[in-house]
Amino acid sequence: ELKKDKEVVLKAVAQNGRALEYADAELKKDIVLEALLRNSDALYYADAELKKDKEFALKAVARNGRALEHADAELKKDKEVVLKAVAQNGRALEYADAELKKDIVLEALLRNSDALYYADAELKKDKE
Repeated sequence: ELKKDKEVVLKAVAQNGRALEYADAELKKDIVLEALLRNSDALYYADAELKKDKEFALKAVARNGRALEHADAELKKDKEVVLKAVAQNGRALEYADAELKKDIVLEALLRNSDALYYADAELKKDKE
């Protein structure tokens, strides 16, 4: 079956990261990082346990910061994961936990000025 053929699935994912949705469950674990290079939504189709794994999340957001959107809620509260995501793509700040976002916005801006777009409205008004 094509869904289980790693070579076929890798080619499909190379064309469109969302193709991961149709891959065999066992293959998903092996190729989700490749899929993230093409599409941040690929993490949506990954195994739920994988989405909770901090080490995996660090690898995922290093490849595509916006993958933070589909990471487990607890990881969206993790400063290390969020800062790594923002360093790769400043707009990943959009998916950070609201409380954490307030605490790290300046650090996030130092890593990537695009983070300003998703900073809290009150912080945007603060000239300091």
